Amino acid sequence: MNIINNNIYYVGVNDRNKSLFEGLWPLPYGVSYNSYLIDDDKVCLIDTVEVDFFARYISNIREVIGSRPVDYLVINHMEPDHSGSIALLRQYYPDMQVIGNKKAIGMLEGFYGVTDNCVEVKNAESIALGKHSLTFHLTPMVHWPETMMTYESATQTLFSGDAFGCFGALNGGVIDDAINTDWCWDEMTRYYSNIVGKYGIPVQNALKKLAGLPLAYICSTHGPVWHSYIDKVVGMYDSMSRYATVPGLVICYGTMYGNTERMAEVIAEAASKAGLKDILLYNVSKTHHSYILRDIFKYRGLIVGAPTYNAGLYHEMDVLLAEIANRDVKDRLFGWFGSYAWAGKAVQKITEWNDTRLHFEAVGTPVEMKQSLNAETQAQCEALGRAMAEKLLADE
Repeated sequence: MNIINNNIYYVGVNDRNKSLFEGLWPLPYGVSYNSYLIDDDKVCLIDTVEVDFFARYISNIREVIGSRPVDYLVINHMEPDHSGSIALLRQYYPDMQVIGNKKAIGMLEGFYGVTDNCVEVKNAESIALGKHSLTFHLTPMVHWPETMMTYESATQTLFSGDAFGCFGALNGGVIDDAINTDWCWDEMTRYYSNIVGKYGIPVQNALKKLAGLPLAYICSTHGPVWHSYIDKVVGMYDSMSRYATVPGLVICYGTMYGNTERMAEVIAEAASKAGLKDILLYNVSKTHHSYILRDIFKYRGLIVGAPTYNAGLYHEMDVLLAEIANRDVKDRLFGWFGSYAWAGKAVQKITEWNDTRLHFEAVGTPVEMKQSLNAETQAQCEALGRAMAEKLLADE
């Protein structure tokens, strides 16, 4: 068993078999479903796990408390990867009271038909377990409307739901100072940018609400328990939810036969020669968009380009731009380019995306190439890359 501190135990599970989280996001390192148990005068579970892992989960619980009953289950977030075991837990612990806010209680009935032994809590209400005391902090839209966080005052432990989580299974150790966390940071950024990224304002509201709490441990529902890296983790969430960036450049392109890709390479080379070091190129049809979105959240500069396709914009670029717009990404420097064989539409369509949905600051002059690169369009691509690099470096 893994003990966090002072009779607080980790009873979660790891999933190394699922290839796509939510059917969308790749899991190269797997994912953990974290649940926690407080062993006190009253036994309390915090969140559950994905239902397919229930046999392992109940074994973890019994390893801590044996045949003792579970008195309370606190549900911070009703997404089924965290609430999925509720109905089965009720079969083992029929008198267990489920604690949640009003919106969570409504979802309990909708998802699992659970209506009895439910305890509704409001913001800042508390319950005592014995030596431990829990206070509930409602944090709506981080990233569902019912989300809340639970604070245990004796150990200064925050059970944060999905907030501060990251992709990746836990390979033995659970607390950050017992593991090598090098893999965590990019996976936390990818998790945030793809799943939470739209909700920057609610995240900022939650951070302000929690600002006065002394934190010794943050127990998220995915990834490590944070202890040594709490300041870094909270700082990352603060930065990402403000859409803050560093002065690098992401160049995303679609290409069918390599001509548009060549434009992207010329732009990148010109930006490099102008002194910019952090430059990333992504083929939108090859690299999963979750990784591209992760880096768009990191870097201030973004240049996109694609061919005209069926008198419109190349499909995968259209999808990426919709994903960026859906996350309400703000304050980016933006350039674009396109290509066509006989009727140019790509540059026009990207312009429309920026005018109507993205509202980024345009940098340089958009480049439209007919058929293949020539001396004129090469010079225009170089000018676009140079303009972006100069703007990014000037703003450092």
